[in-house]
Amino acid sequence: MASVPASIHISRHLAFSLLLVLLCNTGLATRTRRSSGMNVIDRCWRRSPNWARNRQQLATCSVGFAGKMTNNMGRGVRHYTVTDPSDDPIKPRQGTLRYGATLIRGKVWITFRRDMQIKLKKPLLVSSFTAIDGRGANVHIARGACLMLYRVRDVIIHGLRIHHCQKPIPGPVIGPGSKMMELGTSGGDAIALVKATKVWIDHNTLYRCQDGLLDVTRGSTDVTISNNWFRDHDKVMLLGHDDGYVRDKRMRVTVIFNHFGPNCIQRMPRVRHGYAHIANNFYQGWGDYAIGGSMNPSIKSQANLFIAPKSGSKSVTWRFGGEGSGRSWNWRSVNDIFINGAQFEQTGYSGSVRPNYNRQQRFVVGDAKAVRSFTRSSGALRCSTRSRC
Repeated sequence: MASVPASIHISRHLAFSLLLVLLCNTGLATRTRRSSGMNVIDRCWRRSPNWARNRQQLATCSVGFAGKMTNNMGRGVRHYTVTDPSDDPIKPRQGTLRYGATLIRGKVWITFRRDMQIKLKKPLLVSSFTAIDGRGANVHIARGACLMLYRVRDVIIHGLRIHHCQKPIPGPVIGPGSKMMELGTSGGDAIALVKATKVWIDHNTLYRCQDGLLDVTRGSTDVTISNNWFRDHDKVMLLGHDDGYVRDKRMRVTVIFNHFGPNCIQRMPRVRHGYAHIANNFYQGWGDYAIGGSMNPSIKSQANLFIAPKSGSKSVTWRFGGEGSGRSWNWRSVNDIFINGAQFEQTGYSGSVRPNYNRQQRFVVGDAKAVRSFTRSSGALRCSTRSRC
């Protein structure tokens, strides 16, 4: 950032905004106060009435294993506006979401001119260094194929309503760099990460899809999943491809400030092989379990609010297979709150499940008593470009 001459007067509001950005950039933001109603990510940008003029500030606000998403901002970023809700998976027209997310080379920040519902005919293969920013519009991706991040990095998905996703018919689709790809029988997920890294999924509303709502698989890592609202779904979130895919041992995912429920059954998340830091989330009941896993994953559950259903399973955790039925696995609960008889089965040793964040990744986990406040605005925000979000 260029130095500011001493002769230029900086208003109190601007100085305060710069301070917030600095705190978010350094990861030294103080503990979120219960009275603020905002978590540390939201406080970094939502208080500014000029957020729409400086959309790329959002990239400085991410925390967790995705770290700061500053590769999505700065020099060389092209701003692209979606004006056309139609979709052609082979020859996308300029103005459509697929054109902006696949055919523009380099860094691109995508916004939407107006409210729209987009029915994708094939999965949207998002390019690296892309931010899809739905703030200021009511954007639904629904009743068709949905989003896939395949072999990409540095991607932000923010402010979308993704629901009723369906498995597409196999066939060709345009991918990043104008490369034609042949997709087989798969899909049905709202968002699928396959061999992707450094991805931030924030403030989206996801529900009622044919398969899962969010999958992080096949070696994907350094992912932050924050401020989302997951509801009305069976198998919500899968971290790790299958029991035999050992490359997922390097997977690191942060799951923070999300609202799970109502009517979520299981996988919030289910983890295989890798590591998950699950903090300050609101669990509004479950059907089978909340957090599950197989193949010896490590899980730190920290300052979450678990409200067990009035009837049915009271167990937060579920383990499948493993020597001694998972008794040696490192699953720890730290400062969680349990209501209606919710129970977390801890195993392993607490010192071995620290997230070991670096400076750009770390954040202060808030008090579990404030989780309702932290997650009150989970999901896609109803924002006006002329006022604060």
